[in-house]
Amino acid sequence: MLEINSRPAAPAEGLTIAEAAERTGVSVHTLRYYERAGLVVTPVDRTPGGRRRYHPRDLRWIDLCTRLRATGMPIRTIRRYAELVTAGPGNEPERLALLEAHRTEVAARLTELQSHLARIDHKVDTYRGRLAEGRAEGFWAPGE
Repeated sequence: MLEINSRPAAPAEGLTIAEAAERTGVSVHTLRYYERAGLVVTPVDRTPGGRRRYHPRDLRWIDLCTRLRATGMPIRTIRRYAELVTAGPGNEPERLALLEAHRTEVAARLTELQSHLARIDHKVDTYRGRLAEGRAEGFWAPGE
């Protein structure tokens, strides 16, 4: 994922699509898809020859979209969020509600994953303990 503060600023003329893909960690295909799917909040700049040029605001938005997708937000919801941002001031309560609902879903999934991880940790500890004791029998004991 994009680490905005760890990279040099994009040049004033912007980045090519390949450079933007490298900076953001997504493919050129994904960048084009985000644009076609209506996920970008500003039109991507073009050179006189029609080639895309990405600027810092584009990179920050792509980073946000990538993070939202990575946390399971559906494309249609990201599109709705992009529409709200594009519409400008006045819909902040709706934006906030959208993000809070997603945050609640992500937090619930994290809680579930932490529970799964605790069970895995228990089994790992059991195996380590038995191996340390030299006991290899009974490795699958459902009650443990």
